[in-house]
Amino acid sequence: MSRRALSFKGGVHPDCSKDMTQDLKIRKAEIPSIIEIPLVQHIGAPAHSLVNIGDQVKAGQKIGACAGHISANIHSSVSGKVLAVEPRLQAAGMIPTVVIENDGKDEWDPGIKENEYIENLTAVEIIEIIKEAGVVGMGGATFPTHVKLNPPKEHKIDRLIINGAECEPYLTSDYRFMVEMPEHVVNGTKALMKALGVKKADIGIEDNKPEAIRAVQGACSKENDIEVAVLKTKYPQGGEKQLIKAVTGREVPSGQLPSAVGCVVINAGTASAIYKAVNYGVPLIERVVTVTGKGVKNPGNLLVRIGTPFREVIEQCGGLVEGCTKIISGGPMMGIAQYSADISVIKGTSGILALVEENTALTKEYPCIKCARCIDACPIGLMPLKIVQGVQNANLDEAIEANIMDCIECGGCTFICPAKRPLLQYIRIGKIKVRSRKS
Repeated sequence: MSRRALSFKGGVHPDCSKDMTQDLKIRKAEIPSIIEIPLVQHIGAPAHSLVNIGDQVKAGQKIGACAGHISANIHSSVSGKVLAVEPRLQAAGMIPTVVIENDGKDEWDPGIKENEYIENLTAVEIIEIIKEAGVVGMGGATFPTHVKLNPPKEHKIDRLIINGAECEPYLTSDYRFMVEMPEHVVNGTKALMKALGVKKADIGIEDNKPEAIRAVQGACSKENDIEVAVLKTKYPQGGEKQLIKAVTGREVPSGQLPSAVGCVVINAGTASAIYKAVNYGVPLIERVVTVTGKGVKNPGNLLVRIGTPFREVIEQCGGLVEGCTKIISGGPMMGIAQYSADISVIKGTSGILALVEENTALTKEYPCIKCARCIDACPIGLMPLKIVQGVQNANLDEAIEANIMDCIECGGCTFICPAKRPLLQYIRIGKIKVRSRKS
């Protein structure tokens, strides 16, 4: 770690606030009696339900099938009886959901089998396994991984980057996985390299995570084509374009995907899920969730079955403290505040953040003072004040001209604004309006 840490232009330095959970080992969460599994846990078309009320299902059984090019399979995380297939309240609103009564037997689908000859699998076979397993980006974006592994034919991929930055404050789920099971990340990386046909992979980890760096370096010490890229601790270091710039020096053009510059970026947790799928045939039915913040009594990192209600997970961490005022799905920068704890843990749930009033008190918004701090902080090189000006004046053309759709919604502009303007929220509203106009 003596080499200078890699970085990108812009960004901010919020308090990491990871000390509450970074030293706590992953523990298995208890499986609840009722599981609610949304059929939308990914970007793209909702999965098509394969089950009906009264059906008996096994853990790992496919209960939702891809319903388009950009979609993902959904699997049951328990064995039991289907009680309902209906819209239920989830983090993204009312979502078609499969409700299953857990029979407590945890019987697995007999079709799940270990792959005995991993080295003989072709790239096409690996991608098909990943598709069948319903693997999506677990850093929060939830883009179907099998689609990302099939870039446009005109884009020649020569670099795989594994995102172990976990720059979002409070969250430590990827960190603990890299510390405790680094070989899962490395073996998943090897499978991804074969799927993409690339000869070089980097695992990017911020320099405030020395234990993870050492663990992953040890796990890939015999792999000549995989190395750890030590990154400067700065938010949003884990953004795809920022990670590519830091590791390779390449810049993804406006409106283009990472594949346009020969790169594919995969989250570290996703790489470990791919290892389980390719080696053991296990679909994505559980994930590590960081439960943290001053609003929860006993923070921790829990391995949680998909479909477990937030309320159950929080209770297994001692419950909420008196005075908890907000629950966020994800972290404080990019997460979404929830008005109910009855929503489900999904594939993209990296954290459950419970905050008290001192962290959530509303501040008065003042007029823009034209200080340009938001411009300096923007990792994409946008002009947030210009975009927001267009949104507030109902001038979408102005916002579009300022490249509103290139915003990665990291929240750095809101964090740095001395006038306390909720710039990210204005931008999100503007993007919704732009999409509505196009449709």
